[in-house]
Amino acid sequence: MDLLAAARQLVATGPVCDACLGRPFADRSFGLSNAERGRALRVTLALDDDEPYESPDSCWVCEGHATMADRWAEQIVNVVSAYEFETFQVGTRVPPLIEENDRLLREDAGLDPDAGESFKSDFNREVGKRVADRLDISVDFERPDVLAVIELDSETIDLQVNSAFVYGRYRKLERDIPQTEWPCRECNGSGVVTVDDETQPCEHCDGEGYLYATSVEEEIAPAVIAAMDGADATFHGAGREDVDARMLGTGRPFVLEVDDPHVRTPDVEALEAQINEEADGVAVDGLRLATHEMVERVKRLDASKTYRAMVTFDDPVTETALADALATLDGATIEQYTPERVDHRRAGRTRTRTVYAADGELESPTQATLQFHTEGGLYVKELVSGDNDRTDPSLAGLLETGATVTALDVLAVEGEDEAFEQPAFFRAHNS
Repeated sequence: MDLLAAARQLVATGPVCDACLGRPFADRSFGLSNAERGRALRVTLALDDDEPYESPDSCWVCEGHATMADRWAEQIVNVVSAYEFETFQVGTRVPPLIEENDRLLREDAGLDPDAGESFKSDFNREVGKRVADRLDISVDFERPDVLAVIELDSETIDLQVNSAFVYGRYRKLERDIPQTEWPCRECNGSGVVTVDDETQPCEHCDGEGYLYATSVEEEIAPAVIAAMDGADATFHGAGREDVDARMLGTGRPFVLEVDDPHVRTPDVEALEAQINEEADGVAVDGLRLATHEMVERVKRLDASKTYRAMVTFDDPVTETALADALATLDGATIEQYTPERVDHRRAGRTRTRTVYAADGELESPTQATLQFHTEGGLYVKELVSGDNDRTDPSLAGLLETGATVTALDVLAVEGEDEAFEQPAFFRAHNS
């Protein structure tokens, strides 16, 4: 069937608007909208038949929706006006009847059911072009800052705002601060328990619902949420140190994911200064805007760690014995079965890790300050204690006496900065 014959068949199905008439021929001639194709076909048919040109007032296929792209674009512009964003995308939930009409149009005209372009694809593009022109922004089909979904049935817009991200490094300057909130297991964070059918404060957490008064997340997130006018946030850390360990030195990488942000480009320098002024026991460095890809990159970061451990021995230890034991651990490959203290949340298996460097000195015959530089994933407390022979070799095993870490500091988490090269947009806003 040639082009004009096919167009005659489409027109014969009933009143069809220019966009719906042109869509089955969307693969013909670039640089035209489907409405322009349809109008050109209608004009050509009128000329070929030597009949007056007439454009229908209605359309049985799209029920008039194809002509309302300008109206929907204006509505979207109004809805997104409260948000700062760089990229967007338009989507449409098309009523089943229109999708069925779209199929019947081609079927009645004897065309391939997949010929040309669907109503949904055409409508999304036409509305999207108008929004882009009005706001001078670009479309992103992968992960836009905002997605405006047009609900044709209810004539509403479902605005979906993707999260925004801030990257930095935190230092935990005091002990007994977890990385994230730590709800009490006894009361599931409620602060109350039921005993003999009576509700009473949970003794385990003193009715607080949480085991610790604050967390790294709670010291950082509120300021970021406020600066980005978001609804909530999720903290993603590159691993975590023990609750009783400090995180010093260059700090630990983290990404804060902010939900429903109205502001995507806050002043990160001012925000960093605010956090460091207001936070209790926590400080941040290198705060900058980030992308959602950095969440996975931070979470799967295989970084090496440098630790300082204060160690107590059950029996007196000589300087020579300690030096020999540390020399054995320096560069050693460690086989470490899942430690007893974490076997309730980690799979039970033997992990092989490397100690890159081990050094230290005695403070007294039963006390020492040690430094370890290790591969990521090695449990340092167990490297010292042996963990009932679950870790081999261990400092305690080499010295043949009990050894316990009484205080632990993480001094460095290394191996990430060069992996986090930023896209041009974020380099511009972070400069």
